[in-house]
Parts: sequence; C-alpha cells; structure tokens
Amino acid sequence: MRPLEGITVVTLEHAIAAPFCTRQLADQGARVIKIERPGVGDFARGYDQRTHGLSSHFVWVNRSKESLALDLKAAQSATVLERLLHKADVLVQNLAPGAAARLGLSFEALHERFPRLIVCDISGYGNDGPYRDRKAYDLLIQSEAGFLSVSGTPDEPAKAGCSIADIAAGMYAYSNILAALIERGKTGRGRHIDISMLESMVEWMSYPLYYSYDDAPPPPRSGASHSTIYPYGPFPAGDGKTVMLGLQNEREWHAFCGQVLQQPALADDPRFDSNFKRSAARTELRAVIVQAFATLTAHQVIERLDAADIANAHVNDMHGVWHHPQLRARNRWTTVASPAGDLPALLPPGIRYAADARMDPIPALGEHTQAILAELGLEPGPDLGSEPGSQPAPLAPGQDRRPDSP
Repeated sequence: MRPLEGITVVTLEHAIAAPFCTRQLADQGARVIKIERPGVGDFARGYDQRTHGLSSHFVWVNRSKESLALDLKAAQSATVLERLLHKADVLVQNLAPGAAARLGLSFEALHERFPRLIVCDISGYGNDGPYRDRKAYDLLIQSEAGFLSVSGTPDEPAKAGCSIADIAAGMYAYSNILAALIERGKTGRGRHIDISMLESMVEWMSYPLYYSYDDAPPPPRSGASHSTIYPYGPFPAGDGKTVMLGLQNEREWHAFCGQVLQQPALADDPRFDSNFKRSAARTELRAVIVQAFATLTAHQVIERLDAADIANAHVNDMHGVWHHPQLRARNRWTTVASPAGDLPALLPPGIRYAADARMDPIPALGEHTQAILAELGLEPGPDLGSEPGSQPAPLAPGQDRRPDSP
C-alpha cells in the first residue's frame, strides 16, 4: 500500500506550481482529479511539442492524474464540483488571483459544508497584502525575491535554468498538505493553506539574506563560482573541457595545493591561507590554478582531485544527465504511458523501487470525463468536457493563455 492511497485530491491547476505539488501527491498513491477547461486544458499542454509531440512541461508534472474537462462557468459545473468535493480530501488551486473565490471555492465558502476538506491556495504573493492581485510568473518571482541579484556574472544577472520559484511553491504546498493530513487525523478537521511563490523563494534566499544582514554588502554575482568560498566552481583543463570542483576547509586546501596543483608551498602563502583571503584574491588564485591545469586533461585533473579527496563534478548537459551512470546503476529510470506512447520517467526521490510509487499515464485532455461523471451519477452534457484525447495547439511566441479558471 502506498502512503496516500485512499486520499482524493481535486485540483484546479495550470502551469507548474500546483501541478508539481499534486504530482508528488499522486506519486505517493493519491487519486488526483485534474479539472481542465474543455478544448483548451491546462495551458502548459501548449508550451512546446518536444516530447513526442507533447509539452515537456506537461509531461513532467502531470503523470498519474485523471483529466476531467469541465466548464466551471456552466450551470451544471456547480453540481459536479459539489459531488466531487463530497468525495475529496484536498482541494488545490493556482488560478488567477481571486478566481477561486469568485467561483465559491475559497476555504471560507467551503469549510462549513466540507469541514474535513483541506484547501490549498497557491499564488504569486499570497491571499492578502498589496501585491495580492499581481500576476506572477516564475522569472518575475525570481526577480522579486532577490535571486537574480546574486545569480549571473558581475556584468549581468541570470535566471535559473528551471522553474525554481514554481518548484519551491509546489514543494511547500506538498509538505503543508502532508502536515494538514496528519493534523486532520488528530482533529478531524481540514484547514486552509496559503502558499506564496514569493515567500517560498525568499525562504530559499535566507543565506544571502543573512549574509547581507544589517545593511552589510550582499554576496556578489560570481557566475558558476561560489560567491564567498574559493576555489569553488568551474576551471578549464588543457583539453578544452571544464572541471567543477569545490573546497570547504583548510585540510582540503592543503591537499589541493600539494596533490592536485603539486605546489605544496602555496598552501601557506599569506595571500591564500584562509578562505576569506582566497575569496578576496580569487582573480590571482584562479590564474595559478588555470596555469597548473593547462598541461592536464580534464580526466587527469579529476584523477588528482579524487586522489586528494577533493569534491568535483562533471559539467553535464541534458544529454549527459539522460545517460548518467549513477542514475543508471541505481535503476532510477522507469517508463510511464502517455497519449504519445511510453516515455521515460525518473523515479521520485526517496522511492527505491518503481512498484513503490504510482507511475500511471499522463492523461489526454478530458480522458476521464465520462468515467468521473458516471461515478458521480451524472450524465455528460454539452458544457461538460471535450472529446477524449484532444490536445490544444502550442502557444505562439508571446501568447498568454493564463485563464481565470481552467
């Protein structure tokens, strides 16, 4: 038995934050019923067609869910939602600001009728405050939370290469829902969870926040290097490849100088004999390291680093990750079905064997509409759903499909 078997989640979700949260719940065995707008669906379905014609974003965060195509503005939808929520343990939504409340789906509107229901709202800035109604996309939250101020090069900020603000919010939603389920087991009552993407990202920014406490200078942008620990980052080898390495303490610094650079006297050089000095003199020290590595291949550098017990890593691209020997050795890949056929999928972190996680298909838009309506004792109507298997067209550059409701 998987941990969340018997738990039913109804979700009005789009894009990444809420779908990422509910996919974690589905991985653990929960039944997740995803409500989508007929004919259009979650607008992330149209982001691209890179995965056998399916959107890479959608494939990532929507396996093991049931897709119910439902026009929430149609008269019959209220009956569908009422019957769904009678069966549900959790309602998750990340609609546009205020949309859920206008649909009568706020915690306050639902709690008296469904006292055991856990309601999780995910938004850019939270349910109150002066930013409540502002639109919030991942890059904008990275900027508001200060992430861009410490990421990139000294000359130009850079965003993260994946949706870290969405992921942060999704994971805090997931962990809070798990806590609320435990709490409900003790009290018998559900509760409201208000997840802000901004607050989730600011929590992740706590180290640079404290580093700049009391108006101290914030960490500088330092590219792929660490802003305050050195040497820690990428260094070129003589064969044109790059090696990533990191030192954490003085023992490692002495081993690095003696065994890797083969310059043991450098360890006691007064310019570099503590981390804060090495960080301040990083330009000068980098030149010494690059010169020492210039006669070595990346493989030889890594051999020396391993012998000295210095942490290091390959600089992999996405193709390197698909074929990573550690993931292969630990059997971390399985497959999931989809409207485009079987696709590889990484086992959820913490799950040891594929049978321990729910790894069911990625749904076509409206694929489960008729079955769910029949389960609720309802007949499909003209405003309930679309033909199973339909997929929206991909978004054109600059096009926005963020709805008030799915």
